[in-house]
Amino acid sequence: MTYILTVVAQREATSLTPAMLNQIRNAVRGSPPIVLSAGEAADIPVSALPDPAVLRAAIEGKPIDAIVTKPRGRRKALLIADMDSTMIQGETLDELAVFAGIGEKIAAITKRAMNGQLDFKAALRERVAMLKGLDIGALEKTWQQVRMTEGARELVATMRANGALTALVSGGFTYFTGKVAAQLGFDLHRSNTLLHDGSALTGLVAEPILDRDSKLAALHELAAQRGVKLHATLAVGDGANDLDMLRAAGLGVAFHAKPIVAKDARAKVDHANLRALLFMQGYPASAFVDR
Repeated sequence: MTYILTVVAQREATSLTPAMLNQIRNAVRGSPPIVLSAGEAADIPVSALPDPAVLRAAIEGKPIDAIVTKPRGRRKALLIADMDSTMIQGETLDELAVFAGIGEKIAAITKRAMNGQLDFKAALRERVAMLKGLDIGALEKTWQQVRMTEGARELVATMRANGALTALVSGGFTYFTGKVAAQLGFDLHRSNTLLHDGSALTGLVAEPILDRDSKLAALHELAAQRGVKLHATLAVGDGANDLDMLRAAGLGVAFHAKPIVAKDARAKVDHANLRALLFMQGYPASAFVDR
């Protein structure tokens, strides 16, 4: 078969029943499904790219994601992941701003930046400047509220167990990426440095700022370091500053992404959790590890 159609259900809301799998298979004229996780995920080999309209009709509006990949080289040797609203739930800068009493104001700017309506660097400098004078204790308070995205630990651990290099590359801040990387088991992390005087934030971020160009550069650099071509890489993110690395990666996944990103990405996950990124590489749930 020329392609693999991977279908993944949002487990809390629906199930990939045998009847649903058969319905999807018949619609795309595929081969018998290969179940990766009962009720949750399956591969359906197909000889041609499925018609999106036909596929949507077969899914019947259920919270089921459908991703098409090629059979060769499905398992990737490098993972580059965004942090905020991807590996973790929510935006740490927005949460930090709540402690300064300007949460909604900062969040509005963040939303526009992530939708590609503002220059990322300028928007970051503007938001950080508004936090000048905030007690650095707010950083730890914000960290205590951080919640990992379901499937994040399994994604990182399973890829590492199979020899992949894993990197957390974020436009956020090192205070958080360091902790998230340690908790999830990433090999390395890169992000921006929020400056303070030992007691309060100075309203500045260290230069140069890590932005969309930096993420793309990291993809190229780490692929070369790992000794692999870009087709052997996986990148995942949700915002406009992730677009370039998603386009360049062998498998670029828009995860619960902003409209501008979801529209552009070749692969997207709108309903399922991060386990979907393992399924689309052909990993069955029985091969998942979480440490």
